[in-house]
This record gives sequence, C-alpha cells and structure tokens, in this order.
Amino acid sequence: MITTPLKKLTFEEFLEQYPEDGIYELVNGEIVKVEPIRAHKNVARFLMFAFNDEIRRKELDYIVDKDIIIRTFTAEGKEQGRNPDVSVVSQSLWNSKVTAYGAITEPLQLAVEVASTNWDDDYVDKLDEYQRLGIPEYWIVDYLAIASRAYLGNPKVPTVFVYELVEGQYQAKSYRGNDLIISPTFPELELRVDRIVAASQIGKL
Repeated sequence: MITTPLKKLTFEEFLEQYPEDGIYELVNGEIVKVEPIRAHKNVARFLMFAFNDEIRRKELDYIVDKDIIIRTFTAEGKEQGRNPDVSVVSQSLWNSKVTAYGAITEPLQLAVEVASTNWDDDYVDKLDEYQRLGIPEYWIVDYLAIASRAYLGNPKVPTVFVYELVEGQYQAKSYRGNDLIISPTFPELELRVDRIVAASQIGKL
C-alpha cells in the first residue's frame, strides 16, 4: 500500500479528493492507495460472481459490487473510508439514491476482505470498524494463510473466517480445506474453501 501524505481529511473531503487512478481508502485522515495482486483480485472476483449467482437464483434484494466505499469509525471516533474487496448491500437501500456516487454511510449486509500483506488491518482494524458500524456479516478470506499462528493455528492453512453480528458483537466461525462455508446472508450458498483458494490460480504458478 502507498500512502499519499495529506492533511487530515474528513470522509466528505476524502470523497471530494478521491483520485481517479486506482482504489483508495481513508485511513487516519490520509488517502491510502490499495494495490492488490492479481491472485487477490481473482479471489474477490470469484466471490463476487458466486454471490451474484445466488442473488439472481433466489431473487434476493441485494446487489454485489467491488467498488463501494463505506464510512466507518474507529474506537476514538475518527472517520475512515473503507472499500471492501466485495460488498453486498440491500438493493432497496442502494437504489434509494441512484444519483449518488458509490459511497454509503449505512451498514452493508456483508463485507469481504481478502487478506494480504497488511492482514492485520483486516483482522483487527476493519473487524472493529465493521462491528462498530453494524455490518451483519463479515468475511476474512485468508487464501494465502498469511496471518499469524494466533489466528490460523499451527500449521497455518488457508482459512475463511465468517463473523456474524450477534447482539452487537461478532461471533466467528472458521472454515478450512473442503469445508462448506455457512453464510447467514446466503444460507443455501454452495461454496467450499478449497474452491476459493483454487480461484486465486496460485497453485498453477
């Protein structure tokens, strides 16, 4: 990630100054460029298509996108601007302001972060912010098993963590290998961890 030094910005100022040459987040008042590798994008794209197929099959009131910016808050009350790798949001909510740009202040239904070298952001900072915002479901997809053993155990293996918001607190379930992932948002979704890992194409290198 490349940080652009700027004065401390509010969420609105971040949106006004949002560069046009990539994906950015607002972190501690600064504009931060997010540069995922192709394998990371492959995983995110695979999940986006899987969710979209399920939405269409069940005619659910959701849309799925990769370019939705959300306003979150830290424990200290600082505004952050996050761009989850995959976002699922109520279609009714999204279409209530169709002339607006792709930023929302209301909770998503489901946010997915694909873990990379800055994995602690996903496991610590974003988890806290998404819980604070009230996002009902949050996935951390650690297809590279890149986080520490404190999260992944020993030996470290690719893992998908699904956090469900229960009475304001996230409850986590972990899935590995050929485990079928259980999603509160998509209870009939047929998706296994090994298929997500294979979608990265890392194994073909």
